[in-house]
Amino acid sequence: MSDLISITMDGGVADVRLTRPDKMNALSDGMFKALIETGDALAADTSVRAVVLSGTGRAFCAGLDLGNFAGMAGGGPHKVAGATLEERTHGISNGPQHAVMVWRQIPVPVIAAVHGVAFGGGFQLCLGADIRYIAPDTRLSIMEAKWGLVPDMAGMVLLRGLLRDDVMRELIYTGRIFSGEEAKGLGIATKVCADPLADALVLAREIAGKSPDAVRAAKRLCNQAGALDDAALLLAESIEQAALIGSPNQIEAVMANLEKRAPNFADPAA
Repeated sequence: MSDLISITMDGGVADVRLTRPDKMNALSDGMFKALIETGDALAADTSVRAVVLSGTGRAFCAGLDLGNFAGMAGGGPHKVAGATLEERTHGISNGPQHAVMVWRQIPVPVIAAVHGVAFGGGFQLCLGADIRYIAPDTRLSIMEAKWGLVPDMAGMVLLRGLLRDDVMRELIYTGRIFSGEEAKGLGIATKVCADPLADALVLAREIAGKSPDAVRAAKRLCNQAGALDDAALLLAESIEQAALIGSPNQIEAVMANLEKRAPNFADPAA
C-alpha cells in the first residue's frame, strides 16, 4: 500500500507489516493514512480470509511520533491530517480512531503479532485486532498519562469489554509499563508466544481454511455481542445461521467433512 506498510497475500491470508523500523513504527500522519488505506482496502477485498498485523524491526509500534508531541507544545487547536480531533471524518471516528477501529471493522479475523514495544497509540492499535499474540518480553503501556493526555485512539471503546474496570483505570491513570506475560494475566494477550508472528500466521492459515461465509458471519456476531441485548443477539444468531444453512460454502463444508477431504470454498460475493 505504501512505503510505510507492506502486504503479502498467501492463500487468503494477508500478512500486513508496519515498515518504519527506524522509528519503531511510530505513528506519524503518514502512518495514520497508511493504516486507514490498508484497512479499507482489505475490508473491500473478498479474497481475504484472515489478516495478521505486525511490525518490522525492534517493535510492533512505539506509539505517536515524537514530532507530533512537539507540535502539541505550541498550543492552539491540534490537527491530525488537516482535521481537528473533534471532527468525525470516518463515520463515528476521527482519523486516528479509525486507524484502529478499521481493523475491528474488517469483516474477517485480524490477529496482531506483538513484539518489542506497544506504547500508547501502538498499544491501542493492537487492541483493534480480534486476537493478540504477544511475546513474553514485550513492553506495553497505555502511556498517554506520561504526556499529559488520555487514550483517544478507540482505547476506551476497546478496553471496556476487555479489562476489569479497576484494572483499566489503574493502567490508564499510571501509564505504567507491563510485560507480555502480565498482559496474558490481565486478559489483553490471547496467547504469549516466543515467535508471535510465526504463530499468528499458523492461526490465520487455519482460519482461512474454514468457510469464509461462516467466519465473516461469526465476526459480525462477535462485533455485535457487546452492544445488543439478549433478545436482539439471539435474533442476530438466528438470522446469520438461516442465511448460512444450505448455502454453497456450507454445503461444501458438510461434503468435505463427510468425504474426508479438504474443502474448496468460494470467495464471498462482493
